[in-house]
Amino acid sequence: MAELREEGIDLVYTWVDDQWPGYADLLRAHAGTQHDVNPNRTRDNLELLRYSLRSVAHYMPWVRRIHLLTCRPQVPSWLDASHPKLSIVHHDQIVDAASLPTFSSFAIIAHLHLIPGVSKRFIYMEDDMLIRAQVGVGDFFDKDGRVRVYPRLGRTAPAALRDDSRVSPWNAALARANHLLDTRFGHSRRRTVNHVPLPVDRELWRAMLDEWPEAAQHTRTSRFRRVGNIPPEYLYPHYALAVGRGVAWPLARTYRDSFYFPLENRPWQIRLQGGIAARLRPKFVTMNDNFDERPDAAVVSYVRRMLERWFPLPGPLEKFPAAPASTRPESLRASH
Repeated sequence: MAELREEGIDLVYTWVDDQWPGYADLLRAHAGTQHDVNPNRTRDNLELLRYSLRSVAHYMPWVRRIHLLTCRPQVPSWLDASHPKLSIVHHDQIVDAASLPTFSSFAIIAHLHLIPGVSKRFIYMEDDMLIRAQVGVGDFFDKDGRVRVYPRLGRTAPAALRDDSRVSPWNAALARANHLLDTRFGHSRRRTVNHVPLPVDRELWRAMLDEWPEAAQHTRTSRFRRVGNIPPEYLYPHYALAVGRGVAWPLARTYRDSFYFPLENRPWQIRLQGGIAARLRPKFVTMNDNFDERPDAAVVSYVRRMLERWFPLPGPLEKFPAAPASTRPESLRASH
């Protein structure tokens, strides 16, 4: 473990804001299905990245460097891009020009190992992931450097659904990954991997993509999630387990350390989830956007206030702190 700390572990975020001038028009110009324009994946009305960075500064001070991977020329207005601990990486620095613009998270994170200067081992976090208690290197890698896997009770889509147009692009991708794993390692009904920060061994990530070059290339060159894609964030932990480079936490540990917090347009549900998260104080909280077209104004305002209570101190990467929720026009609107 001391060796891991000595070599340094970076943190990689992916982020985008669909309110950036011209971005929504660009997305619609390339979109082919309703799934392609789902705002849940591109909305930034809560500035969750700001609070995630605050949580990391407080609970993961040992992180060596932070890399923000985003679409050129996007950078959050409040972020100090000149900070020596921060690296802004745009898609065009690591993705082939012929595949741009890309709006697929699968395609984007299939390039994580190519980020300039990223550490040998790093942690991938989506911008909606928050740290709520002290965590150490051992929460991500064991003493032998194997990646920690946080499984859940549910089983994922069987391989037979990989080309089924009736399932969502996400489930089709899970089924495709299971088909590849079944073919290489034998049939299994694999568990869902929980929504927590993902520890990545850069060379193991590369080996995973090299194991299935056609599927990896199809994924990297897809502008949106498409049939035949693989979800690297799911395939990787199961690949690591299969080749002996990963170790699964017990299910009880997964549920004790992590909390999935879907953002729904139901004020009562949000208050209930907020109360549970406050009482349990898990290490990881993921606030997944399920607002669809019109976020409820009361929910947005409530979540903003909750985030400020959880993380009141501006982080070292902020140029200026967040404005009070009551003064932000977004909190008064029903949509972003």
